[in-house]
Amino acid sequence: MSGPGERKNVLAIVLAGGEGKRLMPLTADRAKPAVPFGGIYRLIDFALSNVVNSGYLRVVVLTQYKSHSLDRHVTTTWRMSTLLGNYVTPVPAQQRVGKRWYLGSADAIYQSLNLLTDEKPDIVVVVGADHVYRMDFAQMVDQHVASGAGCTVAAIRQPISLADQFGVIDVAPGSPDRIRAFLEKPQDPVGLPDAPHEVLASMGNYVFDAKALRDAVTRDAERERSNHDMGGDIVPWFVDRSESGVYDYRDNDVPGSTDRDRDYWRDVGTMRSYYDAHMDLVSPLPEFNLYNHAWPIYTDHGPHPPAKLVEGAGGGHPTTYNSILSPGVVVTGGVVSKSVLSPAVRVDAGAEVSDSVLLPGVHVGAGAVVRNAIIDKNVVVPAGVTIGVDPEADEAAGFVVEDGLTVLAKEQHVPG
Repeated sequence: MSGPGERKNVLAIVLAGGEGKRLMPLTADRAKPAVPFGGIYRLIDFALSNVVNSGYLRVVVLTQYKSHSLDRHVTTTWRMSTLLGNYVTPVPAQQRVGKRWYLGSADAIYQSLNLLTDEKPDIVVVVGADHVYRMDFAQMVDQHVASGAGCTVAAIRQPISLADQFGVIDVAPGSPDRIRAFLEKPQDPVGLPDAPHEVLASMGNYVFDAKALRDAVTRDAERERSNHDMGGDIVPWFVDRSESGVYDYRDNDVPGSTDRDRDYWRDVGTMRSYYDAHMDLVSPLPEFNLYNHAWPIYTDHGPHPPAKLVEGAGGGHPTTYNSILSPGVVVTGGVVSKSVLSPAVRVDAGAEVSDSVLLPGVHVGAGAVVRNAIIDKNVVVPAGVTIGVDPEADEAAGFVVEDGLTVLAKEQHVPG
């Protein structure tokens, strides 16, 4: 292994094979990492932006379920200079070791070990594709190399009351950078030595020495009772050998971050968490700042014109506040509040959109009311129709009603 002061050859692997069952119907026609977020982005844009902003420009994206829109987005948006040998490329399940799909995140890497053989990295950065956050992975890699660990797990501090929702990292009092045990959703967790009311929860981001990762996933593939999961199987393998370290996300210093958003991380795996993360964006002082130009989130939102606010036919003025209006949005004399409007959304005269997330191409007709709703692409809400006002009426119309939200699928018909 090369020394700490030497320049490392780093390969980044983004795990983007998530099915996203809990985000149905948003994932009925797309993989979870391809779900639109924040108006102009896809969820995967956050992971990829963090990787490239960290200086790692050789990136493979392991895809599996319903990957067409994800593959298209990655290949058309994330183009690097081939002259310098940089790339971001999707890699579908290749069935190199048998006629089967990935059995888990560790198996995805095992089936893709040819990528390590071709690239010959010293270090492999492995990140999930469906979280919203900013992180400089170079700082984590520096700690990993200095520690001599074979595996380092990124962790975020969470209230001890939420420990049963995460993989929890137990550290020894005298060795806060070393993992003593990895506990999957513990019922009786122990707080941190410096913060008894908190635990360290795994973020699903890892740094490995390449040889150690190859050995770990190869051994795991031979275990019949393994779930072939990075957190549940691979990390404990390193823990048992005292070769695992932890990186506290609190120590990550991203350029342009503020005290309000520097520790922001959201797993948007449920409809409610997906919605709440959008509401974090539209508050007057957003909990997650999309306007940090020192650490941009990259994407491609297409050839849309600027957003436009115009009077209605009767001279009614549009009213819009605490909202995000993406390119191509046209609000004609309507009211939009505490909402995220994605590209090419139209809100007609007298309509009201509040506390909602509208994905690209949604059209809200004159006098319609949309509240507490998530509406997928290209849905037409007819004039005068109400959505999110009466849950029973929404269910009767065939809409999903979940946790106080009304959710419409892509191009779902809305009765007039």
